[in-house]
Amino acid sequence: MKADYITYQQATRVSLGGMTLQVGLTLALLIYGILGRDHSAVTGAIFAGVGIIAWLVLCIVFDQHRRERVEAMETDALAASPTAGTSVFSSQADEFRPAAKRLAGLHRFFVPSASFVIGSILTAASIVRFLDGRTRISSEDFIHPTKSAWGLGIGLSVAFLGFVFARYTAGLAKQAPWANLRAGAAFAVGAALIGLSIGVGHLIDLLKGPDSLLRWLQVAVPAFLLLIGCETFLNFILSMYRPRRPGEIPRPAFDSRLLSFVAAPDRIAQSISDAINYQLGFNVTSGWFYQLLSRAFVPLIVLGVLIVWGLSSVVVVKPHQRGMILRFGAIVREDVGPGWHLKLPWPIESLYIPEYFTTMKGRPVITDLTVTGLRTIDLGTPTPAIKEPILWTNDHAGEEIYQIVRTGSALSPGPGDKADLTDISLVSVEMPLRYSVKNVRLYDELGPPAKRDDLLRAAARREIVRFFQSTSLNDVLGGGRVELSSQLRERVQAAFDRLNPGPDGVPRGAGVEIIFLSIDGVHPPKDTADAFEKPVQADQKLQARIEAARAEEIKVLTEVVGDPTLARTIVAQINELDRLRETGGDAPTMKAQEYKVQKLLEDAGGSAAATLARAQADRWAHHMDVRGRAARHQGRSAMYTAAPTIFRHAVYFDSLKDAARNSRVFIVPERNFILDFDNKEKDFGQDIFRNFTTGQNPEQ
Repeated sequence: MKADYITYQQATRVSLGGMTLQVGLTLALLIYGILGRDHSAVTGAIFAGVGIIAWLVLCIVFDQHRRERVEAMETDALAASPTAGTSVFSSQADEFRPAAKRLAGLHRFFVPSASFVIGSILTAASIVRFLDGRTRISSEDFIHPTKSAWGLGIGLSVAFLGFVFARYTAGLAKQAPWANLRAGAAFAVGAALIGLSIGVGHLIDLLKGPDSLLRWLQVAVPAFLLLIGCETFLNFILSMYRPRRPGEIPRPAFDSRLLSFVAAPDRIAQSISDAINYQLGFNVTSGWFYQLLSRAFVPLIVLGVLIVWGLSSVVVVKPHQRGMILRFGAIVREDVGPGWHLKLPWPIESLYIPEYFTTMKGRPVITDLTVTGLRTIDLGTPTPAIKEPILWTNDHAGEEIYQIVRTGSALSPGPGDKADLTDISLVSVEMPLRYSVKNVRLYDELGPPAKRDDLLRAAARREIVRFFQSTSLNDVLGGGRVELSSQLRERVQAAFDRLNPGPDGVPRGAGVEIIFLSIDGVHPPKDTADAFEKPVQADQKLQARIEAARAEEIKVLTEVVGDPTLARTIVAQINELDRLRETGGDAPTMKAQEYKVQKLLEDAGGSAAATLARAQADRWAHHMDVRGRAARHQGRSAMYTAAPTIFRHAVYFDSLKDAARNSRVFIVPERNFILDFDNKEKDFGQDIFRNFTTGQNPEQ
């Protein structure tokens, strides 16, 4: 190419076009970034705006090259004229070339200064935007863009326009006079890369994917700006020490070598090809295989695309998945099980597998694509994560959800209660629900994927509130939980079956089946736990006293009878005997009943039998004593009848004998006796055989 002014005039036009395009890319990213609250787009707009400065510098430099070429042509024409030697200015012609001096000044001062400014702006902006974006990476602090569809369109448009213009400019830069167009192409392709990353991030977001790419772009794009800024400073420093050949056009420091490879990847391929040729020692591209491959390159690409498109007719459903086949959005096969299946190629038919969402920091996140297995919903207070028992008076982790239950007066009114009044209580109930999907189509039509569990939870909680309002507190806190759980599961399943009305308004059901729903844990509010525990403590004390009384009963009955069961039988017979006495039963029956009771008491043993035995012994001893006295009286009567005088004297002397016993008797003459006594005890010695109670000797 001839390096005349027309060449640089064309380069100037291309630079103006690049600057215009860069202005459009900057405005598109900036306006969308502000309106859509997209942090990455605003950062990309800063990079594209810096590219405007680069294109403006190139436009000024190429225009000055054009002026210098025009000036050189005029100088050459003047030198070739017949009057060239007669000019008074011929000896100092170089001093009268102002365009060349300005061009040299631009390359020496203007371009390096512009490079320094560009590098400073990129570095400063990258640091500010990086620090701001770093605080928004987490899901809680991330500000989600509000216009994802616009972000996708603008991002892909910026990527397409920037890359196409960069490729066009990089192709022109292969010519030596236009080599510096690579600097502008670098900023165009850099804006294209930022736009592509933004578009891909919003595409994933529109497809209900994770927002990780959008969050990390807030720091990735500033890091990209910092990388280009540091490279600009490095090129600026190296350019001061790089030797130049005479007539060589200096390369701007803002001409990024990294982005130049992206703008012109064929140069990388050419470098690799040259390296392979050098290593192998011959030109690979001149071989027959390479030539054959180059001629069939397009058909091979088309064949590869067709093969890949044909492979979209085969879909594989994993063992834990079930899905549906859609044809242009309409369902043609409702239930597709695990395995491989054939369908029409994309986009005619597609396989749809419902998403399984979990909540992570308040935002639904896709965990898997499946409808099999168990899914869990907490309908009440979340179940504690720890396995140790938690008392009512302890703090319970998580949010407490209370249910209103009746205290019990309206359900079972007492003597002083009114049947139309009742007290209510608040209790926290742990109710985990586990369900499985039995109809993929109905479950998919229930609602948006991220809202299905919310719909099921709302329907279940509405039924739960109604259920507990008719439930007694004693049943919830007591042993009726198994029966209550069964009733609650049936009512919630019926509520699910009433969801998802069809076009005719008839409910078709949610397509889910409840596998497990149980009342796991129940406790009152922490502040009222003490009040709830007092009746329980009273019941426990009552039960303890009852058990103590029963133990005392067993002890007493065992001591009295020997066997508590036999004691109860004897008591029943005694009650029967009392009934006969009260009703005036006949004597034989009463005697038989008395004998039966007595026989039971005697055979039972224990203190009652011992008392009866002692009573019988005392009765016989008294009977025999009285009987002996009667027999003695009869004998004495017979003796009196036989000899009255002798009997009277015998009785008289026996009485004297009894009266004189243990007394001193003195036998004296009838007259003239003297009584002399010293009042001494006759038995003053120790007598071990004397009975001190009766005063008699045991031998007497």
